[in-house]
Amino acid sequence: MKAFSTYFIDPIKNHYCDFAGKADRKHFWLFVLFNFLVFLVLSIVLGFFGKAGDVVYFLCQLALLLPSLGIAARRLRDGGFSPWWLLIALTGIGALVLLVFYLLPSKK
Repeated sequence: MKAFSTYFIDPIKNHYCDFAGKADRKHFWLFVLFNFLVFLVLSIVLGFFGKAGDVVYFLCQLALLLPSLGIAARRLRDGGFSPWWLLIALTGIGALVLLVFYLLPSKK
């Protein structure tokens, strides 16, 4: 439970719209993992509520958009890349390029 608090709740609570600084691989990937698990549980639970559940699910995704972009920008900066590389995700091959950038080790 401490890992959930440290790697998921803390970036949301203390770094909600923080694009400055750096985030190492562990912080980034644990945030992504907990984000996936939270939305998996939400989709299962809210699936029973029909359209109202869909609206709540969308609002939850919208609420976590800025923290997700923030930690992704900090991870890119930690890897030695500009956060502007996030815009490459708008292209077809961009997600694979970002995945490679996220997997690279930190620059000193």
